[in-house]
Amino acid sequence: MTRVLLRIMAAALLLAVSGLIGWRVLAPAELSASAMTPNPPTPSTKLLGVTSRLNVAPLVVDETVRVYAAKHQVRADGPVTARAVYTARWSFRRWPEQLSAVVASGTTVITRWSDGKLVAIDARTGEVRWRADGPQSSGFAAHRTGAEAVWDPPGLRLAAGTLLITEGQTLSGYAASTGQSIWTATVPAGCANGFTTSGDAYLCATGVYDATTGTALAGWPAGPYQPVGCGTSDCDAFRDGAGQGWLATTAVPRRAPALDDPLATIVAGIVITPAHPDASLSASPVVTPGPGSSVGSASPSPSSSTPAEVSSPAPAGVAPARVSPSVSAGGLPSAAAGTSPSSFFAGVAGRTVDGAPLWTTPGPLRVLGGESETVLLLTPENMLRGVDVRTGNLKYSMPLRFAPDTEDTLDWKLGLYHVTDGFLGIERLNRDASDDPDSPNYYLTMDAVLLIALPD
Repeated sequence: MTRVLLRIMAAALLLAVSGLIGWRVLAPAELSASAMTPNPPTPSTKLLGVTSRLNVAPLVVDETVRVYAAKHQVRADGPVTARAVYTARWSFRRWPEQLSAVVASGTTVITRWSDGKLVAIDARTGEVRWRADGPQSSGFAAHRTGAEAVWDPPGLRLAAGTLLITEGQTLSGYAASTGQSIWTATVPAGCANGFTTSGDAYLCATGVYDATTGTALAGWPAGPYQPVGCGTSDCDAFRDGAGQGWLATTAVPRRAPALDDPLATIVAGIVITPAHPDASLSASPVVTPGPGSSVGSASPSPSSSTPAEVSSPAPAGVAPARVSPSVSAGGLPSAAAGTSPSSFFAGVAGRTVDGAPLWTTPGPLRVLGGESETVLLLTPENMLRGVDVRTGNLKYSMPLRFAPDTEDTLDWKLGLYHVTDGFLGIERLNRDASDDPDSPNYYLTMDAVLLIALPD
């Protein structure tokens, strides 16, 4: 009898211990680990080109730390040019809530969670700056690299120091510096996936709103609207429902006829469009000046137009990117979308917003967007070219491969990408990848993300 009683007591104790362990593991919890070392230094301007090969997509913040998103956690490492993902400088984890989106406002990293919580974290120290309650959101919708959460954050936008949250038919504004709720507006259906402009407006399929007050704005062209030359925040231009292009750098939009081209984008006030289909496809970049261009009549040689060139040929044995032989002279098929999606073009041209030609350069080239005064162009062989946005002069050319690994390849297709703070981040996909990001052959390698430091 005593032996049976002891067995019962032992079983009860084991059950209690198991329950305690399960509660500690599965109970709602929040874990925060702040940085224990000084902030990493700003990277040297001499360190250019592909600096890092990573398994997760980084959001570069303050030019010193890289922020990553996971299902239940946001974390950061540094220095920003580290070759691989390093041990986290700081991390913030919530369980069982899921991370939905991440944006950065200055040195503040703002996170949105599935239960509606908004948590702002100091990018340098990892300390929580503020918390706020917002509308519930969907769970972690990013895939293995987490790129969608940091490069295309769902329902999270920034404008004029205001954090905009969208969920269903509710549009809310919070002070990005304090988390204070400023305004809430009810919007028509279809207004959840809009974008903000550098003129402090929020545009969605069914309306336009002042980002600082939430007030509906009248006198704008009818939507739905397409952002131009940007991701989801601080856009300089857009196209309206009729396909007409507009500048959005001020409170009142201004017509920009050159942006009527559905494949046009804008960089530093210059419109970048496909060149005429008859553009030459010669091997070396040729600048053709237009009226009013500062480029001379003679086409510059590569040596004279590339003071910061970082050019090197593909290594022996590395297969170049394949180009379909069935492509017409007008351009190549569309590639995967990024922050400024486009096709490969037979040539690329720079124009004023009114359409006056400035320069052309032959392709095939794909426009990735711009950084400062530079247009970023990608060749089918995955060479990155930086072109002066005002003259068309070639500034630099570099292969997008991780040089320390001599077996790293240029044979991949572009996935999502993001340009910010002097860096370009890209996902590399298998050439024959399926359309399912969860497919085992979707990404090129485990470390599918490259981070590129861009020359000035």
